[in-house]
Amino acid sequence: MIMLTPADVTDRKVATWMIEYYSDVTENLKSLIKVMADVGYTGKNFSDAVNELCRAEVEIVKRNELNTFVVLPKRWIVERSFAWLDKCRRLWKNCERKLHTSFQMVTLAFIRLLLNRY
Repeated sequence: MIMLTPADVTDRKVATWMIEYYSDVTENLKSLIKVMADVGYTGKNFSDAVNELCRAEVEIVKRNELNTFVVLPKRWIVERSFAWLDKCRRLWKNCERKLHTSFQMVTLAFIRLLLNRY
């Protein structure tokens, strides 16, 4: 799922908007069991909203407090996706004037990635 918003909207609020939007548009969220999120999504309000919208459990994946490298479960999937997007020259800095243009650029970047792999 992809949703782009202005920078003055908090991630927690956008995540609930995104789940609400995609639950109305598609039936795929009914099979969702667990939402893994960063520390920025902690809080009872967010977990209650996710549970109410799609009946999924929220699991917060915390970073390691030590200065040693430890692979955190499932976190590398999100970080890897952001690294792939950073390879696209047009996405390194947000130069688009409208959100729907940025959304299309992210979509095209992932389509390009899939076409290169298969």
